[in-house]
Amino acid sequence: MPPASLPTTRTLLGRTVRLEKLKPDHAPPLFPFIGGYEPPIASLWDYMPDGPYLDLPALQNAITTKSNSSDPYFYAILDARKAEDSPTSGKPLGYITLMSINASNLSIEIGNVMFSPSLQRTTGATEAIYLLLEHAFELGYRRVEWKCNALNGPSKRAALRLGFTYEGTFRQHMVVKGRSRDTAWFSMLREEWDAGSGRALGEWVAEGNFGGDGRQKRSLGEIRDGVVSGSV
Repeated sequence: MPPASLPTTRTLLGRTVRLEKLKPDHAPPLFPFIGGYEPPIASLWDYMPDGPYLDLPALQNAITTKSNSSDPYFYAILDARKAEDSPTSGKPLGYITLMSINASNLSIEIGNVMFSPSLQRTTGATEAIYLLLEHAFELGYRRVEWKCNALNGPSKRAALRLGFTYEGTFRQHMVVKGRSRDTAWFSMLREEWDAGSGRALGEWVAEGNFGGDGRQKRSLGEIRDGVVSGSV
């Protein structure tokens, strides 16, 4: 098999968010969304390998370092909605990476998921993952991994909702911020994406799946079940 391609600086444009290569210039507008240590900001960093960042200079240094990294490869997540539809239009609301890049074995991981409170539990949060999954498979990878602290219930539930398969837990896998970490492993394969996982995510984030009040008409699980059964 030929090796997969490496991530590029191409912007990934969705309906509600766009992903572009993280740059030092993203730090100032990002700080109000993920900086400081007041609730609910403090909890954002519980399972992250770094942070929290209490002031802009500290976050600026971190974002500059991250922007120079090729693995993990960092993307800023920006609100792509129109100004009349969103008070955060055009602003970075978090970041995310493609990492553990193994082009020869066609394997890559989505990680370092930093969703600010303004992004959490929104269509944009799901669409950001959808865009990265789509991009990873377009680059030629056959396996996309999702790993998280085994204590991180929301991340594990998100992985299953998005269509990843739980593969097991690596006990005492890492030491993060001085604490022992068991790591839960999930994956999605290209054939699973092609067989319906990709279509289900695409249909869920589509404008037609949301009413005028912004509420979903069908859950992602309902759409996936319909795709698998062939009823839609």
